[in-house]
Amino acid sequence: MDPLCEIARKHRLAIVEDAAQAIGATYDPGSKAGNDGQSLSRGKRAGNLGDLGCFSFYPTKNLGAYGDAGIVTTNDETLKERLKALRAHGSKKKYYYDYVGVNSRLDTLQAAILLVKLKHLESWNQTRRKWAALYGELLKGSEVNIPYEAPYAGHVYHQYTIRIQQRDELAELLKSRSIGSMIFYPLCLHLQQVYRPLGLGKGDFPEAEKAQREVLSLPMYPELTEEAVRYVAESVKEFALSGVTRK
Repeated sequence: MDPLCEIARKHRLAIVEDAAQAIGATYDPGSKAGNDGQSLSRGKRAGNLGDLGCFSFYPTKNLGAYGDAGIVTTNDETLKERLKALRAHGSKKKYYYDYVGVNSRLDTLQAAILLVKLKHLESWNQTRRKWAALYGELLKGSEVNIPYEAPYAGHVYHQYTIRIQQRDELAELLKSRSIGSMIFYPLCLHLQQVYRPLGLGKGDFPEAEKAQREVLSLPMYPELTEEAVRYVAESVKEFALSGVTRK
């Protein structure tokens, strides 16, 4: 983010952070915090590094409402006033419109629910980090690529996504053992129908396409138990270590 912010300042550009899956995550290049499953760096928080930060409170997120919800944050007074207008049909004064806006006000009931849950967010994120650290420890020595956490970052593991060849076969094995898994996301952006007019196709972004074939997200939520994490990890490792036989 530091190099991106420097480029933005140089060219007088605004940075909008998509922090939808990263609420509570930290970024501090000056720190040495590691993924010990407990500590979170006390550096800058995701969503607070650019000019605007966008957060999702969809029910599956680390901080989820009981329906669709989200916020945009900023420290810029001018941007704040414009955002307030844009969320209310582009109106600063009722029935007088300065912009083409939308109806995007956070429902009061959702806000009340989120305020209660917000008090628990830090402990929930710490628990996610604990399970991520255990996954990493248990999957060592296998052919599974696990998430990397830079020493200056504090990951909040909205998902715990591994990469492995024969991903679909692993997903089937996990399903047979009543273990849920998910592919986020099954099709690269440049291969989506909506972007076909760009003239892009298979082979244009080979690394993205390789990831598309290999990524699989394992169960990750604060209410997991150590027994469950060990069961999932052992199943994944068993599959990975049998790869030579399958080939």
